[in-house]
Amino acid sequence: MLDEISIKILKILQEKARIPNVEVARQVGMAPSAVLERIRKMEMQGIIDGYEVRLNPEQFNRKQIAFVFINAREKPGELILQNALSEIQEIQEIHFVSGDDCYLVKLRVSDTSELGNLIREKIQSIQGVISTRTAAVLNTFKETARIPVQETDVSGQ
Repeated sequence: MLDEISIKILKILQEKARIPNVEVARQVGMAPSAVLERIRKMEMQGIIDGYEVRLNPEQFNRKQIAFVFINAREKPGELILQNALSEIQEIQEIHFVSGDDCYLVKLRVSDTSELGNLIREKIQSIQGVISTRTAAVLNTFKETARIPVQETDVSGQ
C-alpha cells in the first residue's frame, strides 16, 4: 500500500517526470536517497510504468486527431487485426470495445486528406475489417495520460 509521501512523489513525477530527485526530496521533506529508493521500489512494483517525452504534435505536422471505430470479422483470441493496427505509426491507441464495433483507435495525422488515405489504404485494407466509422476532432480541450492519484485509490499489492 502506498503512503502519503509516495502519493506526493507520484503526483510530482506525473507533473514533471524530469524533475531532479533532489527537488522531489525537497518538496516531500525527505533525503534524496530515500526518495530515490521509493521511486525504484515503485518502478519494480509496476506502479511507475515508465517515462516518456510528450512531443508537440503541431511541431511535427500531426495536429489532426481522429477516432476510428472498426468493425471486424475476427474470431476471439485472434490477433491478426490487433497486430496489423499496432504496426500503423499514426495510431496512438487501440482499444477493444463493447457495442456494435470491435475496436476504437485514436490516431494523429497532418490533415483530413491524410486521414482519408490512412483509413482507405492502411486500415480498411487489413484482412477482416468489415467497416469503419470516423470522428475527426475539431478542437481538443483536454488531453492527458495522467492518472489522478489519492491514497484511497491505490490497491494493496
